[in-house]
Amino acid sequence: MRFFKPLLLLLITFTLVPSVKAQTEAPNQTLFTNVNVWDGSSENLAMGQEVLVEDNMIKQVSANGIDAPGATVIDGGGRTLMPGLIDMHAHLCIQEGMLVGRDDYDQMAMGARAAKSMIQYLDQGFTTARDVGCNILGIAKAVNNGLIDGPRIYAAGGFLSQTGGHADTGSFNDAPGRVDDLERHGFGYIVDGKTEVRRAARQNLRAGATHLKLMAGGGVASEFDPLHITQFSVEEFETAVEVANDYGTYVTVHAYHDRSVNRAIDAGVRCIEHNFLVSEDTVKRMKKEGIALSVQGFISMIVFADPDSITFFNPDQKAKAKQVNSGVKRMLKWARKHKLLMVTGGDMFGPAYNGSQALNMTILSTIGFTPHEILTMATSNAAEVLIWSGGMNPYKYGTLGTIAPGGYADMILVEGNPLDDIKIIEDYSNNFKVIMKDGKIWKNVLN
Repeated sequence: MRFFKPLLLLLITFTLVPSVKAQTEAPNQTLFTNVNVWDGSSENLAMGQEVLVEDNMIKQVSANGIDAPGATVIDGGGRTLMPGLIDMHAHLCIQEGMLVGRDDYDQMAMGARAAKSMIQYLDQGFTTARDVGCNILGIAKAVNNGLIDGPRIYAAGGFLSQTGGHADTGSFNDAPGRVDDLERHGFGYIVDGKTEVRRAARQNLRAGATHLKLMAGGGVASEFDPLHITQFSVEEFETAVEVANDYGTYVTVHAYHDRSVNRAIDAGVRCIEHNFLVSEDTVKRMKKEGIALSVQGFISMIVFADPDSITFFNPDQKAKAKQVNSGVKRMLKWARKHKLLMVTGGDMFGPAYNGSQALNMTILSTIGFTPHEILTMATSNAAEVLIWSGGMNPYKYGTLGTIAPGGYADMILVEGNPLDDIKIIEDYSNNFKVIMKDGKIWKNVLN
């Protein structure tokens, strides 16, 4: 027995050593030195800063030097360190129109194409995307769990559309109640009445949606809905809002004109996508009630100014595009005048627009928006809306859209100062020297 106790103690000691070592192992650290920091909201850069990243979080920002002897050091060389960009209107599973995944490719191919699109988002410095409709929930889960590369995804899941609404992807001669192939795969749900709205909303949230997206009015890219129509009743909207509230999140809607926008706001919707044909009175109401506006500047101002260039649009869709283009600049000037909470999102999909996400932001400079206003839309403003996801937020343990202690380490090291020249962000290949997402280096051309 006198030999047994020392032997037992020795075995316990060796058993505990790996556990103690794991607990005391130093975190992975990256130290950015000699950088000028734009924090996501300030009107000016903070000059001569150091920023310490620990694992996937920003640990410290200081002008007095940071002691981190084990850190990997990146000398910024006086460049600008800014938050990763946030695209608030993505459709990662849509390529060249809504029906391509039904008529031209199966869902395996569409998933592969979505993976390619996500790489392009990261290459452009977009480290977060809010996907506002399509069957992205499985991909979002895989990205958020670190299984595949891509931006952080805040996903609405399948669109909610009434019969004949903007996300009705069925055929012309479908009988009522027939389930389209895209609907079977969760691309969108055709719902009529409160019970169907409630079931589809709960299904999306059950599968990990962070918010809900409903079609409140006519659209350009869809076949059955003229722009002037209003979709969903107040009661149907209220049902979706009730479900969202029960889950601690919010509803956003696709809408262009006064009637559809105001009906959605009456029901408790918190964010409007597009909004390009509303009156100034509606913009004033949005400001008064704290409704966010999601802007798709490049598509509406440039692409829709020349819809003949969109090869997959039919003549009616091209006419609708021209109608949307007619009201864009006026509405955006009202939105700026009344200081709406504005975010930006490309609404771009397909090979024709790969690598063009920044154009959605920079185009706003042509109608009077300053670089500071534009950049905050894609950083701190966007992060404010993402927080509305509440308990459904997959990234609730840190902040996004900022460079500050306690923020997720999503950052871009930029050649030049985008607060002086917003066009810098268009040439991401040359001007983005380092891109970090979640504390991991995605791109580094300094070494």
